[in-house]
Amino acid sequence: MKRLKYLISVFVAVASSIVSLSQFSQPAHAQAAYGSYVGVGPAVGFADGTQIGGVVAFRYKLLETPVSFRGQAFLANNIAIVPTVSYDFPLNWQTDVYLGAGLIFAGGDTPSPVGNKISFALQPGIDYVVPNSNTVLFGNAIIGFDALRGGGTTFSLQGGVGLRF
Repeated sequence: MKRLKYLISVFVAVASSIVSLSQFSQPAHAQAAYGSYVGVGPAVGFADGTQIGGVVAFRYKLLETPVSFRGQAFLANNIAIVPTVSYDFPLNWQTDVYLGAGLIFAGGDTPSPVGNKISFALQPGIDYVVPNSNTVLFGNAIIGFDALRGGGTTFSLQGGVGLRF
């Protein structure tokens, strides 16, 4: 219970830091990877062995700030949900890279690609909007700290195709 309180306080601190940084940053001239999307794709997790599964990804882009709300659901031997808040760095009109912080919500005896208990997560990634379309290509990693019941850090890679809305 003490770890959960600690992880929640760390998550709140990181999220508030991201929001306060966005207030002082200059707006980007390019609206990289403009818009929100929902996507699907494969996931490979390295939590207690290698696991292959699927991921359903969601991004809600805040229009006036370089901040996005993201969520990913992992489907493999076990199910896990990873909501994050990210700070987006535009590279050009179609591409942005981001760093997100959030929590892993997972349970059960067998680990999902990102673990099997509630833990803190970092999510670096990239979004690319295919020109003249509503298609998004995405890829990211999720690093789960102390995400296994026996202890240990997890790492997963996922990517896929999304539809902007």
